[in-house]
Amino acid sequence: IFSNAQVAHMSALPLTALRAFEAVAGWGLFVPLPNVCVTQSAVSHQIRNLEEWLGKPLFEREGNRTRLLPHG
Repeated sequence: IFSNAQVAHMSALPLTALRAFEAVAGWGLFVPLPNVCVTQSAVSHQIRNLEEWLGKPLFEREGNRTRLLPHG
């Protein structure tokens, strides 16, 4: 059971951040999301926002490639 504060915090997560996470996890790259008109730079920002929201990194960044971390 979640407290009201936890529920409010969870509801603040934007759907675009989850779409960005799905794309990066699948491709292993920060790629644009053409179906929702989101650029590569915006995807990168969305992932950083999601990581800040969760309080931990989701990916290991290696140059222009990424690797999903175990908790990601």
